[in-house]
Amino acid sequence: MIASISGIVREIEGDTLVIENQGIGYLVYVPKTLCDHAKIGEQVFLFTQLLVREDSLTLVGFETKEARKLFNLLLSVSGIGYKLALSILSTLSGDVLRGAILQNQVDVLARVPGLGRKTAQKIILSLQDKLRSEGDWDQFAAFSDIDGEVLAALTALGYSVVEAQAAIQSIPKDTPQEIETRLRLALSYFSKMVS
Repeated sequence: MIASISGIVREIEGDTLVIENQGIGYLVYVPKTLCDHAKIGEQVFLFTQLLVREDSLTLVGFETKEARKLFNLLLSVSGIGYKLALSILSTLSGDVLRGAILQNQVDVLARVPGLGRKTAQKIILSLQDKLRSEGDWDQFAAFSDIDGEVLAALTALGYSVVEAQAAIQSIPKDTPQEIETRLRLALSYFSKMVS
């Protein structure tokens, strides 16, 4: 198995990077967020997963071991292929994904492009016990029902799920669990980004 790759980014296209290592260019599928930040000519290090199929070998790369672990957990769900798993990881941060699964938040998962409510429910049913058995899952309770409502409000206003998550994560930890207060603070995050 190829556990990691280090090299120079030679091409960026869609959801793939071509990483040159000792004169060989490796085509690596990555989450969209990673593609958005990559620059041609820069040195990168990725944790990888080699997917072996009858007719293909596919290399998938991640910035962290945790992201690779979540990817493999998603692949363990019947009907989830690598492209949908990458789409999930491109849309939801690891903490939000874990929180949504552990707290049975189908609506959060269903915001991923190409992921319907039935598949979201299947992911939750398949992975809840696996995530709980890992232990310290209480830390993911921070993405509460209130924050789920804030996320819904922000996406209704036209912000992407990724932007909404970033705004929610910027809310101070000691902020009261009131939707109006949390939404106001999340919106102030965007006004700071503009100025």
